[in-house]
Amino acid sequence: MILSHDLGTTGDKATLVSDEGRVIAAVTQRYDTQFGPQGKAEQDPADWWDAFCEATRRLLEQTDTAPASIDVVSFSGQMMGVVPLDSAREVVRPAIIWADTRSTRQTARLVERVPIERVYEITGHRLNATYSLSKLLWLRDEEPESFRRTAVSVQAKDFLVHRLTGVLATDPSDASGTNAFDQRAGRWSEEIIDAAELAHTLFPQIVPSSSVTGRITAQAARESGLLAGTAVVQGGGDGPLAALGAGVTTPDSGGYAYLGSSSWVSVSAAAPMHDPAMRSMTFNHVIPDLFVPTATMQAGGASLQWIVDVLGSDPAADYETLLAAAAAGSGASDGLFFLPHLLGERSPYWNPRARAAFLGLQRHHGRGALVRAVVEGVAFNLRSGLRAFSENGRGLGRIDVIGGAAKSPFIVQLLADVWGITVSRRDLVDEANALGAAIVGGVGVGIFDGFEVASKFSRREGDHLPDARGHADYERGYARFTDAYRRLEGWFEDLP
Repeated sequence: MILSHDLGTTGDKATLVSDEGRVIAAVTQRYDTQFGPQGKAEQDPADWWDAFCEATRRLLEQTDTAPASIDVVSFSGQMMGVVPLDSAREVVRPAIIWADTRSTRQTARLVERVPIERVYEITGHRLNATYSLSKLLWLRDEEPESFRRTAVSVQAKDFLVHRLTGVLATDPSDASGTNAFDQRAGRWSEEIIDAAELAHTLFPQIVPSSSVTGRITAQAARESGLLAGTAVVQGGGDGPLAALGAGVTTPDSGGYAYLGSSSWVSVSAAAPMHDPAMRSMTFNHVIPDLFVPTATMQAGGASLQWIVDVLGSDPAADYETLLAAAAAGSGASDGLFFLPHLLGERSPYWNPRARAAFLGLQRHHGRGALVRAVVEGVAFNLRSGLRAFSENGRGLGRIDVIGGAAKSPFIVQLLADVWGITVSRRDLVDEANALGAAIVGGVGVGIFDGFEVASKFSRREGDHLPDARGHADYERGYARFTDAYRRLEGWFEDLP
């Protein structure tokens, strides 16, 4: 069997997958995020390791699986962070995760040294405070002692691979989310790193996603309950692995949307997709020589989780109740809109100063209207990403959805109506990342012949067709939604 771990924003999900691609069981161990002023978002890497060990032990115990039955361990991980390690490979300070946007000043200074268009050409991404490079510059400026001690910066899953094997590396998919990777050449960009005046040694070696990076050490085996000597495959970033888990394995595979804490729409391509307006970005796929053009918003599922936390006394029980109220409620049709920029924004605005807002509130609006406006706001924002694809020759007539929010038929139908295309839910909505990581692990040790097995392991579960009248109404709503952001954009700049 294959043991995959999906190191997400809210917790680590351990999943057992058979050599036939069947998800046997999964266990999630949660951990905390420290949010703070000016866009702070940090996690303790020790919590990741503790969650890995706890989830692994619970999963093996619940399934009565012997450690010797695990052929390989592989990873999917949150991207675009900074895990600073010293020369002894010990953690210097808490990890600065993808959601952190404190490095706006550092980004602005870097743009003066290397044009944003040039960085987009090299990396497939525009310079932005959400990426690892600017976060490293923030660390240098704001915590010089921590930066002085930092010998290398890695991503979340790379840290766990090192704890298991003693080998420190990253893969092209995660490297492509740092703002420092030449994605066509497949190596770190000397031009950008030199412009940032950073040491090249801060960036680890890059190995293929399906590489057997090392084997579990005796110490890691004692702590995790796994067998010493078990193969560990490097794995990849959560976005590209979600694409693999959704069956997006060739340039003509179609598109998919991921509805998680951050949410995105994405396709696969044989070359980076460079949008003249730089609304979208392109990651390297975990599949060699493929790329994953993507439009990502910061707070997709996170916006829905926020409104449930605010309005409900018991989020676990209230989620379905609030969604039912939203399905019966009114949002844009009654003049109520929500700008879902709780964590600043990436696509399409790339503005870490952006803020969330309800607009058009009236006295009669209740919980259902508020929740519906949040769901519509996320759908409208993702609509901008689909628009960028269409205007760059990648129009989509169908899109598959994965991620926790895709369990709701109401949400899936609303997406179809807003986007005006057929939306299909995959049967493994929660397990796409884990399945993608398992496939990469299976390819790495020879269990699977190739990545194309993904299309056999995940299937569509029915189509949601757009309602023509509803879509026409939402097109008018989308125009108002985008206009609202533009009117508030300058106002956001003066907020603390």
